[in-house]
Amino acid sequence: MIKLNMIKTWFKSGTPWVWLNAAGVSLCLIMVIAVLGLVVVRGVGHFWPSKVMQLSYQEDSGGLKTIFGEQVDRSVTPALMAKASGHKMAEGEDTLVQYLIKTGNRDVTGTDFRWVVERNIQKRDYPIDMMVVERREWGNFYGQLVAVKENGKIIASGNAAWPAALERLAIALAIFDEIVHLEKKEIGAVNYGLERLRLKQKSLQLKNRWDAEAEKEVASEKASYEAQYSQYQKQLGLLYQKARRDSLVAKIDDGSEQEIALSKIVKIYQPNTMTLFDRIGYFCSKVTEFLTDDPRESNTEGGIFPAIFGTIMMVIMMSIIVTPFGVIAAVYLREYAKQGFITRLIRIAVNNLAGVPSIVYGVFGLGFFVYILGGNIDQLFFPEASPAPVYGTPGLLWASITLALLTLPVVIVSTEEGLSRIPKSIREGSLALGATKFETLWLTVLPMASPAMMTGLILAVARAAGEVAPLMLVGVVKLAPTLPLDGNAPFLHLDRKFMHLGFHIYDVGFQSPNVEAARPLVYATSLLLVVVILGLNLSAIIIRNRLREKYRALEG
Repeated sequence: MIKLNMIKTWFKSGTPWVWLNAAGVSLCLIMVIAVLGLVVVRGVGHFWPSKVMQLSYQEDSGGLKTIFGEQVDRSVTPALMAKASGHKMAEGEDTLVQYLIKTGNRDVTGTDFRWVVERNIQKRDYPIDMMVVERREWGNFYGQLVAVKENGKIIASGNAAWPAALERLAIALAIFDEIVHLEKKEIGAVNYGLERLRLKQKSLQLKNRWDAEAEKEVASEKASYEAQYSQYQKQLGLLYQKARRDSLVAKIDDGSEQEIALSKIVKIYQPNTMTLFDRIGYFCSKVTEFLTDDPRESNTEGGIFPAIFGTIMMVIMMSIIVTPFGVIAAVYLREYAKQGFITRLIRIAVNNLAGVPSIVYGVFGLGFFVYILGGNIDQLFFPEASPAPVYGTPGLLWASITLALLTLPVVIVSTEEGLSRIPKSIREGSLALGATKFETLWLTVLPMASPAMMTGLILAVARAAGEVAPLMLVGVVKLAPTLPLDGNAPFLHLDRKFMHLGFHIYDVGFQSPNVEAARPLVYATSLLLVVVILGLNLSAIIIRNRLREKYRALEG
């Protein structure tokens, strides 16, 4: 009986619930840390160079086959499950051990991954002359360098082939950079100018101002652009001719030789001869490439700079839009509106808006912002572009406004909470000193509530940066040909579609034609998205803490 009373007293004291809450929080933290650890290990490991094996493999038909490739995964399957899935098991074998080998050479074999049963591996070597070729198309190539060619003639072979390949590849990469600069910057600017000139001509025709003088002016500008275009085309022709000059010859695992143009190669290296410092250097170069280059191979290779740029720009624009509107709404509800039934109803509506599914905001943004608002803007200000839409199509502006609407309730609630915590005596003291209500609000109340505003902005940024569903309807695309910000007037193109890290993860993870090749990139992009959100939030938190310290004395 005494023990039973002690247990009842213990429960009434609330101690068990404290421990239960602590256990729940601890479990959540462990799960979050485990998920982040998995993302970090898989994401960072994607950039570390792996050794390339040469496997002697006994096929089920009895033949012996040689395989080149990297081991990327290992699978252990119980015998019963292996037999159920159609695998043949040896007598007394309890488990089926398989290795997933990235064999590359997809243009030759049709696939770049293969499962190999461990018991069928006869020999495993790591030849020092094994070479990995990262290509612009068809993924990685694995082989052994045989020779380097110039215009179809061998210029280096044997031990001299590798230095010659590195030297010629450096030249080919420089030529490729010149080609990209000409096509994207120079020729892109010319095409942009010609398109604006075409719209100018159509606008003058619609306004009945197309006369001989206007025609002469447009013709003169068009001739200037065409002359520039012709000059750039000649330069491109010479560069392409130089780019197609060199190639390398490599032997693959079936003994045949393949020729690869250096213009199609991004990088070549011999991982089996790399020292630790060489591997660290390669790791840093791959991370840099991942952060600064454009994607290639259906987004499964290359970098994700457009997605990083689009995510950050959209979040910045969303913050610029949502902050003033959220603060103004909160100030009105707290400082000016009569506290009655209508005000309580508005607060309930604002709180309910925070729980509306994000896809609903996306549908609203597509229907109202894109089709109605954007369509009317096109009719009023861009009739010359018809029937092609300018703002009547999903783009950066509508995506930012849609997310601003989605995160508006968070900013309103946080700002209003901050305003409610400011002592009434501060307002009365300011009014007693002769300040008007607006001056009190602007010079005293709002600065003291700024930490709460920053809290709302932090929550808004964290939610907006990770949203995907509404963006699929109002502006995000798989691959954007140009960035929303460039050197062509008006420089910031709010009507353009853009890439986003969240959608990039969805696209690579679930829409990729090559799932195994895309899997490491999913982890790497997820890790980067977490880092971007943490960076944005950390910046806002630092600003909020400084503001809080600044006004702490006044609150006291």
